Amino acid sequence: MRPIRLPEPPSGAGMPQIFEGGANVVRRAVVIGNGFAGAESQCMGLVRALGLSDRQTIYRVTRPSGGINEWLHWLPLSLHKIVYHILQQLLGRSRVGLVLQGKRVVPSTFHASGSIGLSSILEADSRKIASLARETFDKEGPTLVVACGRDTVSISSSIRRLAPENVFVIQIQHPRTQLNRFDLVVTPRHDYYALTASGQNEIPRFFRRWVTPQEPPGPNVVLTLGALHQADPVALRVAATAWHDELDPLPKPLLIVNIGGPTKNCKYGADLAKQLVASLHNVLKTCGSVRISFSRRTPKKVSDIITKELGTHPKIYVWDGQDPNPHMGHLAWGDAFVVTADSISMLSEACSTGKPVYVIGTEHCKWKFTEFHKNLRERGVVRPFTGLEDISNSWSYPPLNDAVEVALRVREFVAERGWSIGR
Repeated sequence: MRPIRLPEPPSGAGMPQIFEGGANVVRRAVVIGNGFAGAESQCMGLVRALGLSDRQTIYRVTRPSGGINEWLHWLPLSLHKIVYHILQQLLGRSRVGLVLQGKRVVPSTFHASGSIGLSSILEADSRKIASLARETFDKEGPTLVVACGRDTVSISSSIRRLAPENVFVIQIQHPRTQLNRFDLVVTPRHDYYALTASGQNEIPRFFRRWVTPQEPPGPNVVLTLGALHQADPVALRVAATAWHDELDPLPKPLLIVNIGGPTKNCKYGADLAKQLVASLHNVLKTCGSVRISFSRRTPKKVSDIITKELGTHPKIYVWDGQDPNPHMGHLAWGDAFVVTADSISMLSEACSTGKPVYVIGTEHCKWKFTEFHKNLRERGVVRPFTGLEDISNSWSYPPLNDAVEVALRVREFVAERGWSIGR
């Protein structure tokens, strides 16, 4: 294997743990997901950093979907289900044309510790989870509950209310509700952009009372620069081995291009695709190879332009979206990265490698996304992608390690309860 640059793993991070007994030792985790890969990856990234990935149980909240439900997603989850039930009673299932997933076991594939395993993901029920935590406390010790996303807020907070002496509840992303409903809230700094002078200037005075958060972070809030994720040094080393045969022979430097999709705070279309094509053509002479990946959010018009303009170039490979997904292999073997500005998750992962990361499309971003990119630039982990770069000229920085830093803080907070997280 040719030498590749990978971040060094922190001592003991991400490794399986051997646990000793005791009712004050946390040695299991419950993950509450919302069905979105980015949110659930944040939960599992923190669980990995705490060394509990081999002892995690995954639950998921589900909304009614299909038909009129697509217009009801702005409602809180519990209210959405009530409205759905009323409509069913009034109009009947077939007339409403809704699909309710219901409380059932959903098979799903997850990446854990570098391997793929089939997990049964249960519908999240706060009463059942809290009851299990209470009943097994003396034998199994406290339960760590990690949730992420708006739809999980009511579940995680209810678990804490029902079993406060048996659980430690962590909510990732600002819940837009009272923070004392959780033991710990983990959220990026840019979630507090509304409280900055720039943020206040962007909000019409009439609407300021409804924009959250309203107060600075409290004592139970841990701030991160980016998103938590599972691309830790251990996972990257596993991926480097798994993708050796395909990626090691490629001419170097290897430039990885990760393309997301427009969001409400970072809108773009064919214009960005054409800009990216032109800039990549300009830097090709300094690249050995280029590999391009699209996300599930990438609009077809964007992927079509890029595939048409670049897909036949001998230096360029465009991933077709079929398994296996090369993303982790790209993070391990890539010498530099170009990432669209919309994806906080992909940027956070790329910046965890310590290798050059170039961002395209920041001029399309607004609101808290501008603060996120400002923070990345000030940290020295990203540079704008202009098409004038020499990809063979590398540069580096201390890798972002949000999950490990948060894990250290979690251990401190758990210790204040008189507990510890097993090693």
